[in-house]
Amino acid sequence: MLCLWKFSSTNKIFLMRSKIMIYEIRTYNLKVGQLQEYWERFGEKLPARQELSQLGGHWYTEAGPLNQMVAIWPYENLEQRAEIRRAAEAGPNPIWPPDTSDLIVSMVSEIFLPAPFMTPLGDRDLGPIYEMRIYTYPAEGMPQVLEAWGAAVGERQKFSPMAGCWYSEYGGLNNFIHVWAYRSFEERLRIRAETREQGVWPPKGSVRPITQESKILLPAPFSPMQ
Repeated sequence: MLCLWKFSSTNKIFLMRSKIMIYEIRTYNLKVGQLQEYWERFGEKLPARQELSQLGGHWYTEAGPLNQMVAIWPYENLEQRAEIRRAAEAGPNPIWPPDTSDLIVSMVSEIFLPAPFMTPLGDRDLGPIYEMRIYTYPAEGMPQVLEAWGAAVGERQKFSPMAGCWYSEYGGLNNFIHVWAYRSFEERLRIRAETREQGVWPPKGSVRPITQESKILLPAPFSPMQ
């Protein structure tokens, strides 16, 4: 299994000392046909793991890159993350991670900061359809993006809720992830058309992205975000 950790030593020192909330977004590419087995092994170990810290959300891809799982773990900072990982992996019978390495082709772990206007993840029934959009912006563009989005997101959320929004301040710079919840595929199409026609969305005064990617996600059975 190929594992990638997108981070630099300088950034790690900063976040270890920081009091900024961080979110670890872990993306797993599974072997074809292994989704149910992955769920069973992950779900079996999850209760013990959540005694250390709570899972923010867990989804699988319905459209976009297939056979992909996305897990989001909130932490107070990198120091807390390191402490929890040490505790979870300690002893002859570690409680975490689940034994899923034979099911996984590759995994990427990335650290993001929450946008100022984001509502924390938790036990919320917003879906079941979630769209994760991943943008890359020009260098130095993130402050303008956050300002424009902050001014517009309240009106946009009158149509459907934002499940989460993060940006990369460290590691792979200028990356921006936002997740929107919908009750159905039809609602997603309708809301996207209505917000554009009414001039609600996309935000005015933002920066044009360099790249865009979209994934349609459905929640795993054990995800707190349903």
